[in-house]
Amino acid sequence: MLDPNHPIAKFARMDGRYHVDAYAFVFDALHHAHTVLNMGKPSTGKKTAGKKAAGKKTVGKGRKGTNPEPPPAEEECHVSGQELCAAIRHLAMEQYGYMAKCVFNRWGVKSTSDFGNIVFNLIELGQMRKTDSDRREDFNDVFDFDRELVEGFRISQSE
Repeated sequence: MLDPNHPIAKFARMDGRYHVDAYAFVFDALHHAHTVLNMGKPSTGKKTAGKKAAGKKTVGKGRKGTNPEPPPAEEECHVSGQELCAAIRHLAMEQYGYMAKCVFNRWGVKSTSDFGNIVFNLIELGQMRKTDSDRREDFNDVFDFDRELVEGFRISQSE
């Protein structure tokens, strides 16, 4: 949970569309995209010292910390909107299972377009960055919540 005085928490309260946990989940999903799913390709070979970046390789604390802190300098790696949505879907199924859609809906998130709104809100707040080719529309209709999170849910049995 973010500190209630953190700029993201303040913005989430003021905006009112999405719960602060949805913002934290986006950071968790970006981290998941890089560390678990090995997504992201080097964008410019530059080093970044600080800002969280939509489409940039970052290691954020997400919900586990009290506020996002800048990562150490590292090579920037781009994750597209579609890739971030795939990481969101994967992480949601891992963390929430069959309840993923219900959790998203509780946060005010009804479609992948809402995650695009969240990412671009974070960009406006200076918590993420984008490349010149990134657009809010990149998040539109990436996957259907009912089909992918409900109908596509399978319980895996370990032997």
